[in-house]
Amino acid sequence: MPTGLFDSILATVGNTPIVRLNALAPPGVNVYAKVEAFNPMGSVKDRLALGIIEDAERRGALRPGQTVIEATSGNTGIGLAMVCAVKGYPLVVTMAENFSVERRRMMRFLGARVVLTPAAQKGTGMLAKAVELAQAHGWFLCRQFDNEANADMHSRTTAAEILAAFAGQRLDYWVTGYGTGGTLKGVARVLKAERPQTQVVVCEPDNSPILGSGIAQARLPDGTPSDSHPAFRPHLMQGWSPDFIPRLTEDALAMHWVDRVLPINGNEAVRLARELARREGIFCGISAGATLAGALQVAADAPQGASVLCMLPDTGERYLSTPLFEGVAIDMTDEELGISRSTPAARFDAPSTPPPPPPAATAPTDAVAAAPALAADAEAFVAQLVADPAQPVVLFALEWCEFCWSLRKLFAACAIPYRSVDLDSAEYQVGDRGGKIRAVLAARTGSKTIPQLCVGGEWIGGTTETMASFKQGRLQQRLRELGVVFDADAVVDPDALMPAWLHPR
Repeated sequence: MPTGLFDSILATVGNTPIVRLNALAPPGVNVYAKVEAFNPMGSVKDRLALGIIEDAERRGALRPGQTVIEATSGNTGIGLAMVCAVKGYPLVVTMAENFSVERRRMMRFLGARVVLTPAAQKGTGMLAKAVELAQAHGWFLCRQFDNEANADMHSRTTAAEILAAFAGQRLDYWVTGYGTGGTLKGVARVLKAERPQTQVVVCEPDNSPILGSGIAQARLPDGTPSDSHPAFRPHLMQGWSPDFIPRLTEDALAMHWVDRVLPINGNEAVRLARELARREGIFCGISAGATLAGALQVAADAPQGASVLCMLPDTGERYLSTPLFEGVAIDMTDEELGISRSTPAARFDAPSTPPPPPPAATAPTDAVAAAPALAADAEAFVAQLVADPAQPVVLFALEWCEFCWSLRKLFAACAIPYRSVDLDSAEYQVGDRGGKIRAVLAARTGSKTIPQLCVGGEWIGGTTETMASFKQGRLQQRLRELGVVFDADAVVDPDALMPAWLHPR
């Protein structure tokens, strides 16, 4: 880690610590984490931001005072905002509107301008907008997903730091996500040259198996993705896996530097991000939890004495408005009030309202339980499900869609029991079962959007329609008619449960 006196904040990029995990690692296997939150702006993307800008300066591709533009889920934009602030370049970033609002506020705080693109257009949409603006205004486009300066920076810094840390020691596995592909390509090529015995393991969301699908990425003549990859599905790990295969990632695969691709479950990513904080004292984001999940899978099968190193890409502060912090109270809980009242001073006698339980606790996915029924055709399955008197509330959802999550939060707050059929989960992707069910739903409801809620055989609609039905009391009345037991006294503001990016403060 850098210490001493520095000419600017940019000199503190890199040299992040590698920390051994003691509570979460299995016995007999060494699991280490490279904690990239120690970079000045809190993420691994500080490296590529500095590398791309300095490379462009050396090549004369970036003129003094020229505007810099890039498409980003947030961390690259925050890193670029830092670099551009120091070097005096105006910065414009394009970002899909559904990424966490704290990221856009941080970039604006650092002086950048943030142009939002529609959530439905995903990563390819924000990339297309950046290209369009760069061409129209003569701005310098960073092209983080295919810029060799990105990978080169990781070869010079990240890979060199890893080699130095493990000099004379075993390093059997290196585990990472792929994001832009810069970390993957830059580190993997060095490890394969200098430590060929080290296996490179790449992780991706289990419900969005872009690499695991084996399907090539369609590209325009200039190499940019022409469309979203057909295997992409919405997932929880922002910035960890875009809706296309970056060119740098594709290069690493083509050079056979990747030994294994691991699918990671989103719930497991959230759980391990929390476990990192509570058991190891390491405060990281969801993508860090996902990468650790992959590392622990590897460690579980590794021989005794093996060493596993995983990348922890960023700080947990980027995720305050995401499901990572769902159920984390703002006000005192009953337990905390009890502690306060155990001594006379500073008493709080007003009762607190404990937070609702995390949706996952009251809204388990039905994918595994319903698998036998899916042996029948999709039409019969849907008909059977919505007519089941034992569970009259049925939510057809996407696993990590924010609008689906809004309904899960409503049901959790009111203790409404329901069955969730997560159509894009790994289980439902087998044989395109989820796609077949979606076609049935579209035919039944006249709507192609998800989620779709059915209560007692009556189709309520999507998130907007369900929230409106709740506000008007119609949903509660229908539940009473069906004998569904729920918390009718719960005080809930449905608008506050909608995605934070719809009403950023």
